[in-house]
Amino acid sequence: MTPEISRPVAVDRIGPAGIDVTVKATPAECDALAQRMQLPAVQSLTCRVHLARDAGGTLFAHGHLVARVVQTCVITLDDFEATVEDRFVLRCVPEGEETEDDDPETPDEIVSVGGMLDVGEVAAEQLALVLDPYPRAPGAELPEMPDDPMDHGLAALGKLKRH
Repeated sequence: MTPEISRPVAVDRIGPAGIDVTVKATPAECDALAQRMQLPAVQSLTCRVHLARDAGGTLFAHGHLVARVVQTCVITLDDFEATVEDRFVLRCVPEGEETEDDDPETPDEIVSVGGMLDVGEVAAEQLALVLDPYPRAPGAELPEMPDDPMDHGLAALGKLKRH
């Protein structure tokens, strides 16, 4: 699979001070991300990532993602614009060294393949994780439900007698 947005970084080039990488999606990349995320549109995406090793040599990615997206409201079915923002920390591991750690307190892992870490794919995955699966447009409210379930429009049909 070819990633929609790719910014490869050679892991062995990350020195003691770490490096900063900024991913700014092009319009074509935004269109491809919208298709992948099944969104009407991704208008912009910027992700700043600082890659650095801790005292034990483990590589971490500290990031800040900001994106403008168009989502479809689950109540009104109207499209609306939204800003998505997230700060994250990920632990970078070489391919084949992934763990099965389900502890929500530990950082998620990202995999480097062939000594390369794709920071663009990191940004795309973070966007997918922070999108609201049930987006609501500002001001959209669920309709009031009657206290008595038989006190709704279709229940009135049951009260009609057949002649």
